[in-house]
Amino acid sequence: MVDNGTDPAEAKQTAEADAKASKTFKETLDAYLAARIRTMKARSYAECKRHLENHWKPFHKRAVHEINTDMVADRLSEIERAAGVVSRNRARSTLSAMFAWAIGERFSKRLHINPVSGTLKADENKPRDRVLSDAELVTIWNATSNNDYGRIVRLLMLTGQRRDEIGSLRWSEIKGEHDPKKAVIELPADRTKNSRGHEIPLSQMALDVLKAQAVLRDPDRDLMFGEGGGGYSGWSRSKALLDDASGVKDWTLHDLRRTAATRMADLGVQPHIIEAVLNHVSGHKSGVAGIYNRSAYSIEKRSALKIWANHMAIALAKAEGANVTTLRKRGGNSAR
Repeated sequence: MVDNGTDPAEAKQTAEADAKASKTFKETLDAYLAARIRTMKARSYAECKRHLENHWKPFHKRAVHEINTDMVADRLSEIERAAGVVSRNRARSTLSAMFAWAIGERFSKRLHINPVSGTLKADENKPRDRVLSDAELVTIWNATSNNDYGRIVRLLMLTGQRRDEIGSLRWSEIKGEHDPKKAVIELPADRTKNSRGHEIPLSQMALDVLKAQAVLRDPDRDLMFGEGGGGYSGWSRSKALLDDASGVKDWTLHDLRRTAATRMADLGVQPHIIEAVLNHVSGHKSGVAGIYNRSAYSIEKRSALKIWANHMAIALAKAEGANVTTLRKRGGNSAR
């Protein structure tokens, strides 16, 4: 360095100054969350934390000042493909708020521009109407891997629940799993979108998925999927791999929820029972009707999800060449 005309001591001081001025994305989000936990509502904080830790995980090791608009735009497109328009927009607004805080607090001396400001918010006005066909469901089911993500996808198909409700499922939320007539998932109010506790009856097919997952159960961890202190987080990459394996394109995990609801209606399940299965507070359970009708429809929900699981089982059997139109009850006569 001396031969090249550089003062080693001065170069060392410059490097140390640069290191102090530069912060990683992970250091920034940790500081931001520590500052916001005192002022945000618990649910809002949990959503903020989830977006920054999960959706923006690919950025964690990067220097925060090196993240540019192109990188953010590319990642937003990945989030939209994997989780839909709403998740894209929520992840975008959370990231923008973090950058605005970091700039205002001068957290990183080298960060001066919010890279989110040059990206677009996706249009949420046009709701998705994608309903997968039985053939597509069968193809996706058969393409799922024998891992956390594969079993999450199968449970989403069979239960019609929201992605994060299943992705963050806890073993302690499974009740009566040894009795197919009583087995349920019991979601507490703080785990549902509408802050209402929700009971999801489990079909035999759903129980079989849980039994496969139980083989890998960590006795020291209540969370069923994922690693560490949170639920499943590898959504984008796993979805891309599943799309490649199945060949089914232009669908999101939320489309499985819409598909289950639509198919149950096609199979004769009444609208208010479908709403109960989905934990919707609308239609038959809104307004005055909701005040006086406190029924959980437990029996009807179990019947609806059993009908839906039987339909899936028949579709899967047909795809393997079986000639079947109805399934026999266990211990009963042969199937048709």
